[in-house]
Amino acid sequence: MRHSLGPLFRRATVGALSLAAVWTASSSPTAASAAPPAPESDSIAFAERYRVLQHGGIARAANSSITCRTAERTSCADVRAGRQGVNGDFDMVYIDVDRDPNTYNASRGEVRLPTGSRVTYARLYWGGNLRVGEQKPPEDNGRVLIAEPGGDYKELLADTVVGHRVTDDADAYQASADVTRLVRESGPGLYTVAQVNVAMGTSPAGAWGGWTLVVVYENPSEPLRHLALWDGFVPLSGLAPEVRLRDLGFAADASGRAGLVAYDGDRGTTGDSLTVTPGESESASIALDNAANPQDDVLNSTISEPGDDAERVPAYANTLGYDSDVFDLGRSLQHAGDQVIFRLRSQRDAAWAGVLFATVDARR
Repeated sequence: MRHSLGPLFRRATVGALSLAAVWTASSSPTAASAAPPAPESDSIAFAERYRVLQHGGIARAANSSITCRTAERTSCADVRAGRQGVNGDFDMVYIDVDRDPNTYNASRGEVRLPTGSRVTYARLYWGGNLRVGEQKPPEDNGRVLIAEPGGDYKELLADTVVGHRVTDDADAYQASADVTRLVRESGPGLYTVAQVNVAMGTSPAGAWGGWTLVVVYENPSEPLRHLALWDGFVPLSGLAPEVRLRDLGFAADASGRAGLVAYDGDRGTTGDSLTVTPGESESASIALDNAANPQDDVLNSTISEPGDDAERVPAYANTLGYDSDVFDLGRSLQHAGDQVIFRLRSQRDAAWAGVLFATVDARR
């Protein structure tokens, strides 16, 4: 992979950018100066970003951008392998897999698409904590680098308002940008995302950050499905973000999946749940889980999905504060209906919800 763009981002000071390519929403790369990043808000309510009824599904690639330092704690390797551990207990350092001296963090994740698929929409989300042992400037929240399989890095600029909230313990944000054309032209494979603006070091709140690429695709060999994507930036702290997928028309025992992206979840801290309710009755709500996520601890620092997980580099089982999980809706759609409600609940004082997506089989 060719990565030599020169020093694009700095660690702690704001400077000019010299770029080989700038990728803007739904466009091809062009030689241009970097535009200002998107404006920021301390909270963004969840809203529908994209929805379509088509034969196909939603694929997702994701990875964390920061991890524990092996040399500092003898248990770090065990935590990376999946043992319980939280980011506030470790000196946290950048993940940097590209061996490029001009980037200070980089990780990879695989987009898997069935043969014959056509990408209809794709969006990259990234976020992290800017205040740990070091303080990162928020000016870079709306910038990131992305490389398609076998391709060069391109700078990507956030194309909508960036969520950014400062608390007593953290300086948190999420940004996103449309990458439909890039993913449509590049297809499946390992995507690399670098220069996610996160801070490293040690603090009670801990360092955390990562990225998720959500890809909606059309494929005539797959069932007709309702495909929907919502995003926002909501501090949880006892609140319950709710999103509704209306006008569905799904049959009893319909199949479906739901995906969630959230920040600063600690493994072993219970009280976090993602529930699905067909219709309006709270008594019909079912808490989702999978092999990696207990029903009462879905914010447990995992990147997971039903079946075989897509490839990641690195593939740490405990991401120490970053969650990007896909759940099978299974028994939650036993009865026919035309509305599904998703709710995320957390007892944590400092956790944020960023993305929710869903696929539901349509009534034939």
